[in-house]
Amino acid sequence: MEAIVGEEIDKGSTEPRQVTRLIHLPEVQHRVGLGRSTIYRWMAEGKFPGPVELGGYSVAWEERAIDVWISQRLDSA
Repeated sequence: MEAIVGEEIDKGSTEPRQVTRLIHLPEVQHRVGLGRSTIYRWMAEGKFPGPVELGGYSVAWEERAIDVWISQRLDSA
């Protein structure tokens, strides 16, 4: 399951439209290779990006934030 969040399109703009893909916990876990409890613990410690609240009990992470986090981990390795 995924959600797409976009910005209003400026018809006169020559820049490409920026779209943020939101990903749910199972995909986040798959991408980073961490379990749920570790992800939430690291979020509380400020070591992992936090989710976006979608409403009710539903949350998702910005795909770009996860990609940046992975890149930073690879660069420091």
